[in-house]
Amino acid sequence: MDLKTSVDISASGLRAQSLRMRVIAENLANADSVSETPGGDPYRRQVTTFKAEVDRATGGTSVKVTGVREDQSDLPRVYQPGNPAADAEGYVKMPNVNSLIETADMKSAQRSYEANLNAIEAARSLTMRTIDLLK
Repeated sequence: MDLKTSVDISASGLRAQSLRMRVIAENLANADSVSETPGGDPYRRQVTTFKAEVDRATGGTSVKVTGVREDQSDLPRVYQPGNPAADAEGYVKMPNVNSLIETADMKSAQRSYEANLNAIEAARSLTMRTIDLLK
């Protein structure tokens, strides 16, 4: 595998993890958002999905984002009869965002991003050493 292919693979990982971190940040920002209408659904957690994509010409496997979808897990209900978003029984549907899980996911995405960045830096360093040897 040549250096350009390895950089392209790492760059695809950077793009994927960058999107993942943006989606996680959006989830954290909306962790306490409720519906504007009584009994309505609040913000739903977003999840980024990926797949491996093989480049037949180079043999490298890169990361492709297949989409961002809503997490369909149940929305927790909290008894708050005075809340404008409460239904007729006094319950408010809350977002299905768990801040602890989002924080762990953010740390994982950050470390993956850093690993891809380090791989690109290593490829750049190897290229610079090769150029120095050819002088």
